[in-house]
Amino acid sequence: MKKLYYIGITLLALASCSKPNSQESLTNYVDPLIGSGGHGHVFVGASVPFGMVQLGPTSINQTWDWCSGYHQDEASVIGFSHTHLSGTGIGDLFDVTVMPVTGEVTYARGTIEEPESGLWSMADRTQEIAEVGYYAVPLTRYGIKAEMTATARVGMHRYTFPKADDAAIVIDLQNGGCWDRATETFMQAEGDSRIVGYRRSRGWAADQHVYFVAELSKPFSSFTLHGPNQMYGRASFSTTEGEELLIKVAISPVSMDGARLAMQSELPGWDFEATRQNARLTWEKELQRIRIESQSNTLKRVFYTAMFHSMMAPALFSDVDGKYRGADGNIYQSSTPRYTNFSLWDTYRAKQPLMTIIQPERAGLFVASMIDICDRQGDLPVWHLWGNETNCMVGDPGIPVVADAIVKGIKGFDREHAFEAIKKTAANLERGKQYRHNYGYIPCNLMNEAVAYDMEYALADGAAAQAAKALGRTADYEHFTRMSHSYRTYFDRETGFIRGVDDKGAFRTPFNPYYAAHRADDYCEGNAWQYTWLVPHDIEEYATLFGGREACIAHLDSLFLAPSTIEGDPSPDISGMIGQFAHGNEPSHHILYLYTMLGEPQKTAKWVREVMKTQYRDAPDGLSGNEDMGQMSAWYIMSALGLYEVEPASGRYWFGSPIIDRAELTVEGGTFTIEVIGGSEENTHIQSMQLNGQPYALPYIMHDDIARGGTLTIVMGR
Repeated sequence: MKKLYYIGITLLALASCSKPNSQESLTNYVDPLIGSGGHGHVFVGASVPFGMVQLGPTSINQTWDWCSGYHQDEASVIGFSHTHLSGTGIGDLFDVTVMPVTGEVTYARGTIEEPESGLWSMADRTQEIAEVGYYAVPLTRYGIKAEMTATARVGMHRYTFPKADDAAIVIDLQNGGCWDRATETFMQAEGDSRIVGYRRSRGWAADQHVYFVAELSKPFSSFTLHGPNQMYGRASFSTTEGEELLIKVAISPVSMDGARLAMQSELPGWDFEATRQNARLTWEKELQRIRIESQSNTLKRVFYTAMFHSMMAPALFSDVDGKYRGADGNIYQSSTPRYTNFSLWDTYRAKQPLMTIIQPERAGLFVASMIDICDRQGDLPVWHLWGNETNCMVGDPGIPVVADAIVKGIKGFDREHAFEAIKKTAANLERGKQYRHNYGYIPCNLMNEAVAYDMEYALADGAAAQAAKALGRTADYEHFTRMSHSYRTYFDRETGFIRGVDDKGAFRTPFNPYYAAHRADDYCEGNAWQYTWLVPHDIEEYATLFGGREACIAHLDSLFLAPSTIEGDPSPDISGMIGQFAHGNEPSHHILYLYTMLGEPQKTAKWVREVMKTQYRDAPDGLSGNEDMGQMSAWYIMSALGLYEVEPASGRYWFGSPIIDRAELTVEGGTFTIEVIGGSEENTHIQSMQLNGQPYALPYIMHDDIARGGTLTIVMGR
């Protein structure tokens, strides 16, 4: 028998996993509904950390705030889909949707205005249960209670039916995300309790393949195909009052055989409660990687929900036997798991650095997956979705992640191969880099969002330079350092802002720093106020452009004092405003820590505390912007601990203002403990520190100091 050398997070792997008796259960603090209202866009449903399956409700509504398939403002359900995205600004996936029904139905999505149209039902949110690894809600149209849990590659459903002679499970292969359209589907019964098939679709992901095997705990009396192109399969049966029906759905990006193997390996039995408990234990194990102490249960709920959200992605993308679909569409095999769903423009800032601390093994696997993507498609991923490059967002955000892992010595990939992937990506003269090659910057009259693209490229070049330095590549270090200064072309000494410059070297006029236009501007999801500060990799030299550190700080101060008005046609992503600082979107996330870098940590402490207090809450609208696959949450986790990696690939974390009393981080070398003495709402500023019992005076701490384990003692005061 062929060896199954990677099973993922399965029941087999969980046989040895048990809750630590001496430790508090951290899953009790997780509220999956935080961020499910407002603009949070978080996934609500059943999953395990970094799993392929995210099983949960999908709504009729496909507008912006329903990108995850769920929102607090409207409770329609067209079914329970096995793939979702969490916190994105674009909707996709929602593959292999299962809907329990009774009676005759119309095989279509339906509309809210027509209560009997399609398959959909309203969900009774007053009886909803959302927990780690488990979701339940009654469907009012059919009188059916829906429950679900999951392993890494298998979703398990339990439906409690009323008495009905015309009950059914419907598998919907037509409906996906708002842009997603099925291009090829197949579905058939195997015997009287198994259904197999696949769905191929085009949307945000250009060519998406999802294969499935579904097994029912009760034989069906008939299986029939319905709807346009027969994309709905109805498995019919009769039920008694209160009868429970189970269905298991395994998925694979490779083949139906891959889905079968997942079912055999991860969920061969029918014990729903054991599967639910194992999912909870899996989450408990991962949450225990940071154990905090605080007198505030509210803080714990926000913190551990943030931990939960930070581990929704990247998603597993290889089968149990190691087969996976490469970025070129071909099938390959790997001895280690492969991942997809890399929202890198968002997550290079805090999410991926967090992973290097508490998930170093997975961080290495993520980078190995990114290098493999580069090998198949020619450059590192930008926004890779279910094996497809979307090229969504600006710059080369894969470079900072790979460079960061090189600098920190993360294991699990070849560092020299990784650096060659960085060089290949940077040298690819597409997406505006051809203009940087010709002009030394991207002229604003030759490309939309020119400033945003170039600033992100410059930041990536700065990260690449640090990787080159770590590898002893002097010529590459000098080259990338020089390229990382391209942002200087855009700096206007007269106004103190970064502005668009045309191919003649002239600033774009007229100029209004408050102006933003969604996808039709020099910036991307922002304006001159925010992008003026996207220079974390060169802040000391940048300050000289303002005329010195004091002038630079004065201009930074004005960011928080300016009116919060955004003029023009702004992206809805520009949210969470404090003056013109926009915490609801990623380009602002590092800005507060620039004060510490410039020698005024008291201002970092002030504003970091303000953001943690006002823009993160234990409520459905508790996030001030899109979760963005874990970035919003990772910012909070790092900031609550008092640390933030401002310069990608620097290997150092700048201090802010910790709000926990104590934290124990599971790191590569054992445990890194942060002890906070005297912290309170009044005592927000660091007075002194000790590292392993010795006085510590630097305004940052190196990754190696954290990774090897030890104790950082922080004394707080006014």
